[in-house]
Formats: sequence, C-alpha cells, structure tokens
Amino acid sequence: MIVRTLLTSVAACGFLSVAWPAAAQTGPETNPLAATGAWSIPERSQARTPPMGWNSWNAFRTEVDEAKVLGAAQAMVDSGLSELGYIYVNIDDGWWLKRRQPDGRLEIRTAIFPSAAIEGAASSFQPFTNALHAMGLKAGIYTDIGRNACSQAYDLHSPNLPEGTTAEREVGLHGHVDQDISLYFNEWGFDYIKVDACGINVYGPDKPLVAEHAYTPVPPLIDQVSINRTDIPAVQALYRQVADALARHNPDGDYILAICNWGSANVRSWGKEVGHMWRTSGDITPTWTRMLHNFDSASTRALYAKPGAWNDPDILFIGHGDFDQNHLTEARSHFALWAMINAPLLISYDLRQAPQSLMDIWGNADIVRLNQDPRGHQGVIAYASDDVQIIVKTLSSGDKAVALFNRGLAKTDVTLTAAQLKFAAGAPIQIRDLWDKTSSTFTDETTFALAPRQTLVFQAAGKRQLADGVYLSEVPGDVNVAIDGVVAPEPDPVVHRMRNAWGETHGSGERPTYAGWGGAQADATPYDEALKISGQGFDTGIGVLTNSRLEVRNAGYARFQASVGVDDSTRNARDPVRFAVYGDGRLLAESAPMSFGAASASLSADISGVRIVELVARSEALTSDLPLVVTWGDAALRR
Repeated sequence: MIVRTLLTSVAACGFLSVAWPAAAQTGPETNPLAATGAWSIPERSQARTPPMGWNSWNAFRTEVDEAKVLGAAQAMVDSGLSELGYIYVNIDDGWWLKRRQPDGRLEIRTAIFPSAAIEGAASSFQPFTNALHAMGLKAGIYTDIGRNACSQAYDLHSPNLPEGTTAEREVGLHGHVDQDISLYFNEWGFDYIKVDACGINVYGPDKPLVAEHAYTPVPPLIDQVSINRTDIPAVQALYRQVADALARHNPDGDYILAICNWGSANVRSWGKEVGHMWRTSGDITPTWTRMLHNFDSASTRALYAKPGAWNDPDILFIGHGDFDQNHLTEARSHFALWAMINAPLLISYDLRQAPQSLMDIWGNADIVRLNQDPRGHQGVIAYASDDVQIIVKTLSSGDKAVALFNRGLAKTDVTLTAAQLKFAAGAPIQIRDLWDKTSSTFTDETTFALAPRQTLVFQAAGKRQLADGVYLSEVPGDVNVAIDGVVAPEPDPVVHRMRNAWGETHGSGERPTYAGWGGAQADATPYDEALKISGQGFDTGIGVLTNSRLEVRNAGYARFQASVGVDDSTRNARDPVRFAVYGDGRLLAESAPMSFGAASASLSADISGVRIVELVARSEALTSDLPLVVTWGDAALRR
C-alpha cells in the first residue's frame, strides 16, 4: 500500500498544507490476503474487559475541580461500585492552565486542583493520582491530538480555558507527544488517557474563531461529514505516535488509550490495532434519539471488537435529561444496551448526590457481569428492525445473555425464539430476568410485553443448537477481521438519524456519517441483508466482501465447516470468488471458483491442533468495481 503524506492529500482536497508527520512507511509490498498463521492485532494485557469508571465531562464539562473528582471517587468506593469494576477516575477537558514557554511543560490550573501546587516546583498531578491509587482506583487524563482542545472552540464561556499567548494556549499533543506522554505517565502517574481530535478538525484557516482568538490555523485532517475529504492515513499515523509513546513510557504495560475522533477517519477498521477503545460516533447527549444514534454506531460492529479493543459509543449519560431519576425505564435501557455491546461503562454524574435509584442501575452486578465477561464477545443483533431489536451475547459459561429492546413510543409484544438464541428446538430453556431477578422456563418461544423504550435483559441456559461446536457468529471476540475487502469506505445509512443533537434544524438534516457500510457482519451481509446463496437462506454465518481475510482463534476444535458462495445481495454479479481455509498458515481446503447464482458449496477442513484458522475469500480478476458480497453460511467450529 502506498501511504500518502498529508501534504499530498490536503492539496487534493483544496486545503492548505501543514507539516504534520507522514504516516509510517510499510516497506515492501505484501499480499494482505496471504495467510500468516498469526493473530495480527496486538495481544494486550490491558482492557481485557471494557474499562469501567467515571468521567467528569457529562457531569461538569469544563467546570471540573479536585473536590468534585475526589468526591466521585470516594462515592465509588463507599457505594461498592469500585468492587464491581468501576476503577478509572478520568478528568476530561478543563484541567490545564497553559503550556509553559520556552520548555513546553504543561501547567495545571491549581486554583481548581489545589493539591497540584507544589511549593518551589512545577505543578504536579502526582499528589492527586497518589490519592486515587490509595483508594484502589486508577487515574485518567484528557488531551487532544492537535494543538488546541475542544473546549477552546466549543466552551468559550468557560473560566477554565488555557490562558496566555498563542503558544501557551496550545495544550494539545502536537509537537509534544513524547514530552506530554512521559509527563502524564512517568511523572504524574496516570493510567488512562483520552485523546480527542478537535485540534485536527475545527481550527481551519477559514474559521472565524481562529482569527478572533489568535489560534494557529490548522488545515483539517478530518471532515466529519465527508470520508473522502478526510486524510485517513495521516489521522491514523498521529494516533500511532501516541500509542508508541505510551508503550515507551509504560514498561509495565498498565495503561489505556481511548481514541476520541467521533467515528471519523474510518477508525472502525484500524482502531483495534492502535488503541484499547475508539469512539464510534459523535458526542452523546441526554436525549433518547441521540442515545439510539450512538448505540447504532457500534451495535453492528461486533466482529471488530474483542478483549483489549472495544467499540466506544461514548460515556453513559444516565442521571441527565431523558435518563434521569424521573426516566428510569430509559436509564435502564441505556445501561443494558451499553453492557450488551461491551461498551466501556463510564459514569458521568455528580456521584456525591446520586439518588439510590440511579446507583441501583450502575450497581446492577448481574448486568455489569455481562459487560465484563472475560470472553469478550459483543452482543450480535438476532432480530433487526427500526421498532424492536433482539441482541444475543455468548457468555464464557456457555449461557447466553439476551436483550429485548423496544426502541419506540408504543407498547409492543416481543417474541423470543430458541433459534434466535441458537438453542435447540423442543428443549427447555431457562431464563432469568436480570432486572427483577425472576426466573422462568419456556420451550421453542415465549412472548413478552414491553413498555415504550423498555429493555428486558435475561440470562438464558439451554441445549445448544450446535451440540458439538460453536457458530462463528456466536463468538465474535474470537474472530479478527484482518482484511474486510472494503475498497472505498462508505457512510453507514442504518445509524439512527436524529434531529441535530443540539436542538437546531438548520440546513437539510442529519446524513450518514460514519464509515463502516460494507464491513464484515455476524449473521448479516455487509449491507445489513439476510444471508442467502442461490435462494438458500442462512440464519447464521459471516457476511463479508470478497478479497477479505478473517482470523479465527481455535480452542481445541477439530473441524471447520461452512457453506460458501456469492451472496444473492451482491452488487457485482459476474466475477467469481474462490474460498480457502488455512490452518496456522497452511492451506487446508479450497473451493473451485464460484459465481453469483451458483449453489452453495460445502467447505470443510481438519483443524486438529491448529491455533489460528484463516478464512480467505479471493477474487483473482475483478472486472467490475461494484462490491462483491460473499457468505460463509453456517460457519462453525466443530468437535
């Protein structure tokens, strides 16, 4: 792959050039579809389950101070939340005073963090992080990938904005990555960092605020409404610099990198390689439709998340607006949905005065346990509609968690079937309601009445549909989408489009924004259609584009099998595809070339003793540039 520098790409977009670092060169050309026999994303000791804790932003924005943060920390300890896993206490924007000149050291606003004032020395967060560590908690801090932070564009009324000259107010990482990361982690003792992206997005030379506030103009690398005008390699390279610096300055490996570029720059395809979590959408707000928007941005991407790497639809907004103590149905839905899709669980509320009704939601140990299950399988949508969804998640015990989600404003009946759980027909299924703790048993199917905006969550046990193995779509955390075949990133049109999140209806309305349309999906095609090959439907399988490679962990299974072919929904209906199965880099099985309309072919391979199974769909000579959709129907690992 040829990696563009920003100078080239911004010129093509009509932007001014700027001396951002170029993306790292990849060396000699390699075949991305070649089997490697390896799990290609980093094996991380950090974030093996989604990070949990507290963040200051939704609670206080830039009006944060030490008393508020330590008060939240103490409440987490006193209430028992920390024992459930809520251990990160994260300061967001608003903590900094300025970047000292000429040495570039960051200074803390000691008026709001008084313990940072060290007599006869530079300000330091070490007393603050020591206090958190003494409570058994971990400390998080905030920065920006560019020169300036988000508050300097969007919170201009705040009394806690950086002060001084243009250079002194440039508190972001630009030009200071190694210096700042060493300061945050080696000297100040932080354990987690959230890296925002306003500095490479909203400070363009044409922006009135740049001249008005004497900011250094920065041609944008990110265009949030146009993936074609976003320099993906340059954005990725900047975040890789941060990841590399974190590895250098944390020899014990105990740190979290949260990428916050709002689902832009096609981060869903590379976030797992760089950070421990990545935002899948713009900021959440305390409104029901915005929550739907953020949830949808992550809910179909189960194959891209796994232990050490998580989809992040943003901080919880429980306690505010549509999710306050007067809207407990909505608050429970918000929490349950985040738990089911393995989103980080970060409370953002003034915990010093939280009502017990909200504490009971955050403190629901059964639902937290679903989120923190060590296998790390994100819930997969088993029933999809704009009105109701059923989400099923495989647990390490072999049980299933299932959420029945009423998205709308009317009461509705929802039927849950054994097939949706991938349990056997005719056998009893035991379910336990994780809200009211009641249990019941059904066979084949059962129906529930859901109130408007209600989400019921159950743990289910039963006889597995596949008695001697597991379908790949049941275990997305064991599948790595190494190459998904997407040539040109496209915005995802199925994310809920709410009215402008900040209450305005200027312009023509929300449009699809986040790249990901065409990415690999569990139990659906890359374009959200049912899996079907020559009229034969598959309730389970993996839908992906041709010229893709999937890596699958094998934990003692003896055989891989699937029914493969070109999906009936393909836009390219004329080019053939060859399917191949590799084990630890060796070819185990391969199909003949298959074209649209051909019946599915059975592909089976002996994987005894194999650690990594790779599934490759390859088109040797494409004559069309239309997407070619393929299906690994009923793809399974068998004993």
